[in-house]
Order: sequence, then C-alpha cells, then structure tokens
Amino acid sequence: MTLTKTLLGAAAALALTSGAALADPAIIFDLGGKFDKSFNEAAFNGAERWAKETGGSYRDVELQSDAQREQYLRNFAEKGFNPIVMAGFSFATALETVAADFPDTKFAIIDMVVDAPNVRSVVFNEQEGSYLAGIAAAYAAKGDTVSFVGGMDIPLISKFACGYAEGFKSVKPEGKVIVNMTGTTPAAWNDPVKGGELTRAQKSAGSEVVFAAAGGTGLGVLQTAADEGMLSIGVDSNQNYLQPGSVLTSMVKRVDNAVYDAFTQGENLETGINVMGLSNDGVGVAMDEYNAALITPEMKAAIDEATAKIISGEVVVHDYMSDESCPAF
Repeated sequence: MTLTKTLLGAAAALALTSGAALADPAIIFDLGGKFDKSFNEAAFNGAERWAKETGGSYRDVELQSDAQREQYLRNFAEKGFNPIVMAGFSFATALETVAADFPDTKFAIIDMVVDAPNVRSVVFNEQEGSYLAGIAAAYAAKGDTVSFVGGMDIPLISKFACGYAEGFKSVKPEGKVIVNMTGTTPAAWNDPVKGGELTRAQKSAGSEVVFAAAGGTGLGVLQTAADEGMLSIGVDSNQNYLQPGSVLTSMVKRVDNAVYDAFTQGENLETGINVMGLSNDGVGVAMDEYNAALITPEMKAAIDEATAKIISGEVVVHDYMSDESCPAF
C-alpha cells in the first residue's frame, strides 16, 4: 500500500511538473472586443503571431462587462495558465488582488503600472508617436486648425492629444487643435455614432485633419472624415487601409509586440516596468501603399528629423500623465 501511494504520489507530482512546464499563456481582451481594428486587435495579432511561429496554443476571452475582470483573471490563474496578459489599464484593480493570491503565476498588464513582484507593466510613450502624427497633420492641413477625438476622458487619452498638439504646433505655432472626448465611462470606446457627430462638429469649426484615439469609436471618426472630405489619423493598429486615401497615417502602438514578447518569455516573464517608445519601436506612424499619395517629401523629412531628435533626447515631448497638464493646450 505504501509503495502504491508513493508511486501515485510521484506520478501526480510528475503530472503537475509537466503541466507547469508546458503551461499555455492566456490573454483577456478589454471591452470593444478583439476585432475592434484598434487596441484589442493589435493585442490579438501579437498572440496570433506567437501561435503561428511557435505552434503553441493560448486561451483568450473577451470581456462583456467591467464586473468580469477579476472573475476571468482568477479563473485563468486557477486553471494554471501562465503568463496571463491583460489588454488595458482597467484591469489594474482586479490584478492587484489576483496577483497577490497567485504569486507563482506571471501577469502582464498593458497601459498601466501595477507594483507586484509577479507583474510586468507595459507602458508606452504615446506622446512621442502622437507628436509625429501632429507634424503630419500640420503639413497636410492647408489652414491652421486640426482636431482630436478621444474615447474615455482619462489622462492616458489626453497624453495622445497633448503629444499631437505639440507636434502640430512645432510646425504651426499659432495653430489650433480642437479636442473632444467621447464620454466618461467605458462605453466611450464603442460609440462610432458619437465619434461621427464629434467629427462633423469639428469640421464645422474648421478642422481639416482629425486624430482619433478612441477604440471602436474611432471607426466612426474615420468613416465620417472620409464622407466629409477630411483627412483622419488612425491609432494603435495600422488603420490606413480602412479608408484608403483618407487616412493620412496611423499612430501605431505596438501592443502586438508587447503580447508577443510576454507569450515568448512565458513563465520566465521578466517583471517590472517595460517602457515602449520611439527608441525601441514601441510607437510610430504608419507609412504604406494606402497613404503613400498623402505623404509629401517635406512631411516625411520633418517626421524623420523629429524622430531622430526625440530618440537622441534633443526633443522631449511632454507626458501629460506626469503632471496632468499640457503646454500646447
């Protein structure tokens, strides 16, 4: 009997060890879904790239409500998925609780810092890429007015708006940047009708180029801009293809790389704060066949010059989140 128990114990231990060694990663997408053509979809693309390159498998889930954040996190941790990636800052409170309960599980949160020994916090210098988008808008606009449509009215989105305004005013110091946010709740990420309404109002106020940092709401901005004869700027994923000839560029945020890197490191995920900016290809502006006709040599040269100066430190773009102020507003 003792021998049987010992053998069974050893088998169980081996099974647990094998399971741990081969633990699959998991990702939880934020409200708006993994096919939002923006932030969540960039995260999904990173997970898919990892799966295709490695032949590995992962589990994913799309939130339907804020109340599910801790539930899904805890469920994945209990089932042994490792690491678990969260696409979005709104997971922070739930993660603080769950990470403490599962110290042997690694977690990665995108767009927020959670101080825990088993958490990687991935943040982006969105202001740097947005600065380049502002330069593009300044060269594309015949007049002196452009605009910005944000999703939820939070400091992170003002970070995009501020960088955009700084870049625009580096070319047109007396210019005007109209800034509107869609709302104050998570529903603001998925309201394309409201995005379209704001875009039309901005055009009436003189805007020629609109930058949308609004998740699914931004799809309404891009569509309306195309309908109204304005130029638009996409965000997070490369959205140039959505309205060819109307999307001036997209401020890409390499959320895909953040997910891919986390999945690749697996259970050996390096924790702490990971900052992604222009210097490590974390952000940038998209150039491809869909916007080639809109990018003039002068615009491209100005963007390249600003990129080099930001990377070298000669130009420091203000981070709105550092003091919740913007010198360009």
